[in-house]
Amino acid sequence: METPSRPGSERLLSSSQDRISPNRDWAFARTALWAACYFAFYFVQQIAELLAPLLLVIGIGWGALPHVMQAVTVGAAGADPQARDVMAHVASAIPTQMTIAGHLLSPSSLIFDGFMLMALAAAGATLAAVSARNM
Repeated sequence: METPSRPGSERLLSSSQDRISPNRDWAFARTALWAACYFAFYFVQQIAELLAPLLLVIGIGWGALPHVMQAVTVGAAGADPQARDVMAHVASAIPTQMTIAGHLLSPSSLIFDGFMLMALAAAGATLAAVSARNM
């Protein structure tokens, strides 16, 4: 048996569908926005996690190299005077700072930049988690 349709029931159904459609569009736009934010934060986190240890190792190595060379030179004091002079020359040739493309680099600045990249990676991970939760 077919149920009789009421003229107002189609009207009510159509208006409720019209109300859902903008919410669905807003939900899609909101999800797309949070997905883009998640991508950006996660990308920054990955780059920072890649570069932070590299800068730390280079900075620590560069800072320790003159001390190591000086220890080797002092340890070789009883060796051949010519070899001692060569090692002293090499130790004095290690720069304390360099300018590359207008940026001043030193061992302490590389170490500081490495720690700042670690902080940036932590912030990126936190913001990516917040973005994922809101998605």
